[in-house]
Amino acid sequence: MTGTPEDEVLHRFESGVSWITLNRPEAMNAVTWDQRERVIGLLAEASADPDVRAVVITATGKGFCAGADLRGAPAAPAERVVGDVARMIRLGAQRLITAVLDCEKPVIAAVNGTAAGIGAHLALACDLVIAAEPARFIEVFVRRGLVPDGGGAYLLPRLVGPQKAKELMFFGDAVPAAEAERLGLVNKVVPVEALEETAREWAERLAQGPTRALALTKQLVNASLDGDRATALAAEATAQELNMTTADANEGVAGFVERRTPKYLGR
Repeated sequence: MTGTPEDEVLHRFESGVSWITLNRPEAMNAVTWDQRERVIGLLAEASADPDVRAVVITATGKGFCAGADLRGAPAAPAERVVGDVARMIRLGAQRLITAVLDCEKPVIAAVNGTAAGIGAHLALACDLVIAAEPARFIEVFVRRGLVPDGGGAYLLPRLVGPQKAKELMFFGDAVPAAEAERLGLVNKVVPVEALEETAREWAERLAQGPTRALALTKQLVNASLDGDRATALAAEATAQELNMTTADANEGVAGFVERRTPKYLGR
């Protein structure tokens, strides 16, 4: 029996943080069509809502996300023609990953267990990744005779370099959390019982920061490996120009001059 999207993707808002929790533990949180659309919608809402200052994506049970579950997807055409698969990937897995990358608030992945396939890419698209000790990251596509999708061949080389990315994608071996941290896939590894509290501490710290400056910083860093130096420096100057129009930038400068801790409001 399947639940509603609201049951299968839990959502709560606390202390400026939007918590998005995949909730199909019996399926290791393999993400369905409806779940994906709900996550995309919640990320869009987070971008648009000035009261949301940070986002956490996590999951219930022993798995973070075991990949894609195609239940609920539109029926495949009786006769597949060239373009059908590319369209499915573009409108599906790629939309999910770009929703994370393009979210205007910092997004933390709190990875409680196995993150495989699109589940691994969902975690790696986040701005910060905290993993519980039992977590594993698996580029499972090669085991199924498939090409990595959901932005994997874009994300992995930027995190670990092309040679290591090829190793992970060519062999599809599970990468334990400690090894993932060593490689730079994960920011921090904690005991499973400390995962939620650590994510909360990081998220609430971000939620107290200059939200628009963080959004612009995220945008600059995400674009930095895709262009040349002149483009990156021009984007940086424009971002700072925009940022200096915000109340938080003015508050930050005033706090420095007045030798006090600034109080940021996310405006």
